[in-house]
Amino acid sequence: MQHNEIIYLSRLQHFLFCPRQFALIELEGLWEENLYTAEGQLLHQQADQLQQRTRKNITTINAMPLSSSELGIQGVADVVEFYNSQDDGSQRPFPIEYKRGKPKEHRADEVQLCAQALCLESMLNTVVPEGALFYGQTKRRLVVTFDAELRRLTLDVIAKCRELLFTARTPAPIYEEKKCNRCSLIDLCHPKTLCRQNSAKHWFIKQLEK
Repeated sequence: MQHNEIIYLSRLQHFLFCPRQFALIELEGLWEENLYTAEGQLLHQQADQLQQRTRKNITTINAMPLSSSELGIQGVADVVEFYNSQDDGSQRPFPIEYKRGKPKEHRADEVQLCAQALCLESMLNTVVPEGALFYGQTKRRLVVTFDAELRRLTLDVIAKCRELLFTARTPAPIYEEKKCNRCSLIDLCHPKTLCRQNSAKHWFIKQLEK
């Protein structure tokens, strides 16, 4: 199945973090850097040029282009390691995504990584059971298993992204202090002000209904 609207892998993470953020970027073309996004860009610089190298039984490809025409998604994997089998000469892909900070409470990073695995499975006609997230703060890999639950969540997020693009409606803001204050789009989104206005409007409508 071909999709007219291509969804970039990195946007899945934006959607799961905040659907309004996804809409502001995709529908309204808004973007702004802040300290957190700049740190993330610096972390990715070591893996942003396409290159391949082999050491022992592992072939490593940096900045590998990925896509799935069936799902209508595409993007670039920071790193994909291919583990060469000594038995039959096959290669098992292992995607690695670089992230600033430390592991998060939500699953946005895992969904982005799982989407990379779905692309690899589509492109290479193989099974990708797991990958890893490398966090700049901990300097360690966090292995992620692409189990049935994570795969369902990833497919659901892809479907919801496509639905939002189809309706072309930016969701109303939901102000969450900790999350919103870390978002680079806060000055373009105005979540606190708009939430206050929406609350006042809702109160006024309720008064008229009495």
